[in-house]
Amino acid sequence: MTRFATKAAALTAVVFPLVGVGLAGAQTQAVDEKTGPVSFANIASVRIGGEGQRGGALITETQRSPLLPGQSKLGTDRVTVPKDDGERATFGGHYQIDLGRYSPSQNPYPPGVASRDHNVVAALQATTVPTAVAETNYALRDVWQGAAKPVDNTVLVLEGAKSAVDCTGPAKLTATTSVARLWVRQSDGALGIVPVPGGNAGLQLTNLRLGPPGEITNADKGTTVSDLKLTRVGTFDQLIRQDGWRGGDFTAVAGWRVEITTHVKDATGAALQDVQTNIVLGGVSCSVPKGFVAKAGNQAGGTSASQAAVPTQVPAGYLGAAAPATDGDGSRVPLGIGLLFGGVFFAAVALLLGRRRKSGTD
Repeated sequence: MTRFATKAAALTAVVFPLVGVGLAGAQTQAVDEKTGPVSFANIASVRIGGEGQRGGALITETQRSPLLPGQSKLGTDRVTVPKDDGERATFGGHYQIDLGRYSPSQNPYPPGVASRDHNVVAALQATTVPTAVAETNYALRDVWQGAAKPVDNTVLVLEGAKSAVDCTGPAKLTATTSVARLWVRQSDGALGIVPVPGGNAGLQLTNLRLGPPGEITNADKGTTVSDLKLTRVGTFDQLIRQDGWRGGDFTAVAGWRVEITTHVKDATGAALQDVQTNIVLGGVSCSVPKGFVAKAGNQAGGTSASQAAVPTQVPAGYLGAAAPATDGDGSRVPLGIGLLFGGVFFAAVALLLGRRRKSGTD
């Protein structure tokens, strides 16, 4: 019997700055933590397993806007997903998502794509308007292919990707998801530029030389291929998120959603199983309650608020070995433990992935 299993589901720390710096005395009372205006920003998260399948999730550090005007910004040490062995164990170790800055010897991008720091910020403006932005270059690599240079393992590149939301009021929610150029590994083996889908249109690619996210017995690189669909995040439930990442009465969302179906085959071309992988790049949201009215001041939005003075951390994860229940499309991951200060919590979860294909049955 062929199995593909994760060793752990690591949900890395969610950074929730709860105390911020007042801007020019404009705000002295914090917004309500549970129902007030709020924004969230996440650079990249992954879930293995499609509908009806139990899979693992890796949710990177999620920034939350402070309760007083200020901002929470992702640290520059996050340049890849996974970034260590603990995260790598959650989805098998074949995929690598690069997030902008790289060393010359480890460049995963095609020529002309500059090394840059990402900008991932969740902010509460002086007007109490919540905003969020996530912008960088993304590269999805399949290291299972075994090429000598990192760029030769790259399958998909989003150059100049940006997701942004602004919740100025219940009747004024804005969300944008854009990219300067899309690069895809072509049938001739080269990375080539493809048209950027507009509006709700998606980019659908078939028979990509892209393997499963982790090891599968008897899987063959020469016969295994994947179908990939790239779309804009359109609903709150499409985000891959912790339970602490909440919406509100009025919510705006943005981001890129990558859905991969890998058709795993052996050396003879016989089907072994299909593996579903969902990735959200630059997932952001902002929410305001009914009756929300922005305070007087600069209504321009953006992320001009100052860094929160006293950030705290809310670790997210599971206690125990049972796979958690999901809701909707399986994108929500419950927050397993309460407020703790400092640190990152990893909880091991034994999870079974993939749907077996049986010749002559199913």
